Amino acid sequence: MRITKRGKRTTTAAAILSLALALPLGAQATASSPDTSPGTSGTAAAPVERQYEVTGVSTAEERTALAATGVSIDEVLHHSVVVTADEARAKRIAKLGHELTELPSAAPAEGDFTTSSPSQYHSYAQMTAAVDSIVQQYPNLMRKRVIGRSHQGREIVAIKVSNNVGVDENKPEVLFTHGMHAREHLTVEQAIYTLREFGQGYGQDSRITRMLNERELWIVPSVNPDGKVYDQDSGSWRNWRKNRQPNSGTTAVGTDINRNWNYRWGCCGGSSGNPGSATYRGSAPESATETKVLADFVRSRVVGGEQQITAHIDFHSYSELILWPFGYTYNDTAPGLTRDDRDAFATVGTRMAASNGYRPQQSSDLYITDGSINDWMWGVHGIFSYTFEMYPGSAYGGGFYPPGSVINRETARNREAMLILMENADCMYRSIGKETQYCSN
Repeated sequence: MRITKRGKRTTTAAAILSLALALPLGAQATASSPDTSPGTSGTAAAPVERQYEVTGVSTAEERTALAATGVSIDEVLHHSVVVTADEARAKRIAKLGHELTELPSAAPAEGDFTTSSPSQYHSYAQMTAAVDSIVQQYPNLMRKRVIGRSHQGREIVAIKVSNNVGVDENKPEVLFTHGMHAREHLTVEQAIYTLREFGQGYGQDSRITRMLNERELWIVPSVNPDGKVYDQDSGSWRNWRKNRQPNSGTTAVGTDINRNWNYRWGCCGGSSGNPGSATYRGSAPESATETKVLADFVRSRVVGGEQQITAHIDFHSYSELILWPFGYTYNDTAPGLTRDDRDAFATVGTRMAASNGYRPQQSSDLYITDGSINDWMWGVHGIFSYTFEMYPGSAYGGGFYPPGSVINRETARNREAMLILMENADCMYRSIGKETQYCSN
């Protein structure tokens, strides 16, 4: 019923909270139902947002109801959640009967938190230079394609990686996407790591060599370059999530790209209709420039009436989770998602999670989301699409801004999981013993 303000927590209190984070949830799964409160997110006068722990929230239904206030849910604990909210939305939560405890600012001086500075991560310009350098180093293995431009005109690129890179061969294709949410910079580092690792590994590592001989891999290092630049290039983190596209009739800026996909868009209380919300779904499906660029690229991979991309990972942070569809319904199966489909998702997802220590689960086990890339990939194109929520497991590892010292460790942590997905990409149903039923020629 009240908002409690606390100063810096003791190390012991931080440890207790860290132990409680059995089900941490990062930015990807953040959802918000339509709300009518005013918002000016993205403008100079935008309200200050802080993190709060909200107690007495234990079930997916309760979390979905909480998200209806328009807050961003950052972590899911056993009997509470951590949210990012401005003062107005915090008061709305308090009026619902919840107690909020303001968490200390995620700054290096706080001691309980370990965070980074923007200079510890590749900027958009540095990322572009790094990608170009790697591609030039492996000209027979990699080729860069500009697949479109952001709202502000920056290039969105896809790098093809395959042993016969100049030829569109009849091989299963795998897609990795990164940086959909601006503040999730560790995911862009994941893309750079993967390019380097697969370039160096080809001809040296038997599994990488076989996969690049038998698959065509596409890597999109930054889906949301405008948001990345806005969040990082001022020299101080801005905690920005959306793209930078203005919203007509309001001073609010930006659409949540991961609520803007044309499958069950806005259907089920899993996104916000308020342009000021961090989970604003946009004015229409694919209204965000960057959503349409990536969607058009996926559609371009339909050859002879058949989608060539068979498997996909969308990298996000934070929470150390592996998620699969559907997000729009609590049900394990639904029209277009059979029990065998679900079992293949879960089996491969669980194997990947065993390799990197993440927690595997259906997205809606956390709470409802709609208009997400995973649901669209599977629901429209039949692509086995996962979200990886990367390090850390909680705000006490740096939240959206973990220290640069963890980049090498945490990107390498996903090497095995990526190879597991690629190895299954020719027939995901092999994982449940039904290759003959689904994959025989």
